[in-house]
Amino acid sequence: MKLLPLLIFLFLSSCTSVSITERKQLIILGDDVIYPQAFKAYDDFKKKNKLIEEGADFNKIQEITENIKKAIKVFYESHKKPDPTANFKWEVILVDNNDIKNAWCMPGGKMAVYSGILDIANNDNALAALMGHEIAHAVARHGSERASQGVLLDIGTMALEKLILGQSLSGDSRRLYEYFANFGVMLPFSRGHETEADYLGLVFMHIAGYEMEEAARMWQRMNKENSNSQPPEFLSTHPSNKTRIENIRKWIPEVKKKFKLS
Repeated sequence: MKLLPLLIFLFLSSCTSVSITERKQLIILGDDVIYPQAFKAYDDFKKKNKLIEEGADFNKIQEITENIKKAIKVFYESHKKPDPTANFKWEVILVDNNDIKNAWCMPGGKMAVYSGILDIANNDNALAALMGHEIAHAVARHGSERASQGVLLDIGTMALEKLILGQSLSGDSRRLYEYFANFGVMLPFSRGHETEADYLGLVFMHIAGYEMEEAARMWQRMNKENSNSQPPEFLSTHPSNKTRIENIRKWIPEVKKKFKLS
């Protein structure tokens, strides 16, 4: 198959929509391709990092994640919509690293929280805001979308070189595993992804019964923590904390109205 027709075919056959926001997205790599690579990278990450596997912080993270998982399932069942987490293999680990203030969720529900962020996500509602945001990335398939963009770029580069030089690129293409082995480094989410995850995260923490107002307060604490190191918004793939706080406060009334608790 010629590369140009292949690109056109992939584009036309791979358009889908993000649940709730209805944003159109292009995903050319199915879960059957993405999940095994993400899960392998996750298992390797666990082997290379010191984990906290008991105690109050560990138990609290498990509890809040479970509450959000159940709320998402009930939400989609009650609205008679396909549950995007139905095939997730949920797991959440607590990484013993006080120097890193971060959390993430790979495709398929494989999550990590670093102990360094617990001073910022320092109560149940703040943890729910953090976990809801990271789970939202997986629900919206941001990792799969980003990996698909990388593969599409590889194909496009091959097509361009074929057109200009009359030959294909030499060497092996980057494996999907490498995307996820460097999750959050080689695969930073776009600012649009982050904003979408902020909104969906609010929805998920709300339907799980947590107070959305704490999400804004958590980002205020994050802003204070990063006040001397945060790059200008136009240089970052993340919205500035100030923008996030403004968005969250703007969205809270909308989420309460659209997603009423039973």
